[in-house]
Amino acid sequence: MTDEAKAPINRNDLPFVAPCRKLSPWAPFAWVRAGIADLLHAPQPSLAYGLSVAILIAAVIVLAWTQGSQWFMFAMLGGFVFLAPLTCIGLYAISAQLERGQQPLMTRSVRAALQRHFGNEMVFALVLMVIFLVWARAAVMVSVFFPTDGDTTTMELIAFFGFGTAIGAIFAAITFSASAFSLPMIMHRDVDSVTAIVTSVNAVLRNKRAMIVWLTLIIVSLLIGIATAFIGLVVIVPVIGYAAWHGYLETIDASEFPRHQVGITSVPRPGPAVQNDDNARAQ
Repeated sequence: MTDEAKAPINRNDLPFVAPCRKLSPWAPFAWVRAGIADLLHAPQPSLAYGLSVAILIAAVIVLAWTQGSQWFMFAMLGGFVFLAPLTCIGLYAISAQLERGQQPLMTRSVRAALQRHFGNEMVFALVLMVIFLVWARAAVMVSVFFPTDGDTTTMELIAFFGFGTAIGAIFAAITFSASAFSLPMIMHRDVDSVTAIVTSVNAVLRNKRAMIVWLTLIIVSLLIGIATAFIGLVVIVPVIGYAAWHGYLETIDASEFPRHQVGITSVPRPGPAVQNDDNARAQ
């Protein structure tokens, strides 16, 4: 039995934020390569997750297009915000099983998403939903200033769309910063959602260049997936999910936080894959 298992944990002594490592701007490309390797090692559960998410995204876009209602699209996207964390946790669970030499099973992954971390996931999803609703409200307010005069000039249109894009970029940056490393941390360690979100924001702000590269890779990949009639998303979604997990492990030092008492990440990763935090806990 390890010292961690013997000694009681005083939550008041835990840090408010986990420290992060300084990343190379090109680090996300290594995460993508690791994600592709995980996909090749677990093709069946990976493609099953990818197909599920591709169907959800396709449904949102097709229904919004056919219904012709921006509010219907907002409602569908709002539901997807709640479902996305469950999907991400399942993908992280597959990577975690591969690291521990376990056969990646859908039952373990679904249990991790729907049982082990459900409470923290819902708190995180609620935070995203609040951001999303404020974002939607801001979009409606901006649309009020759309120039409707018959003599609208090109400069007026450029100013309007430029302002709207800037507002959207601010909310997108907030969402990305809060979610980049928070869900992997919830999967990896026994932490609350607030600690995970603050840790994620801190890491993003301290690695701006790497995060810009990572966000660009995500956006370009998703656009390619949509441009291929959503077929490419079946592969792209799990690769992004696995890459996010490996990015978290490289970026965040969560060794001061306790492991989960049960579940996939309750035990260290064996062999060469063990990082400093796992070595500290295993000794």
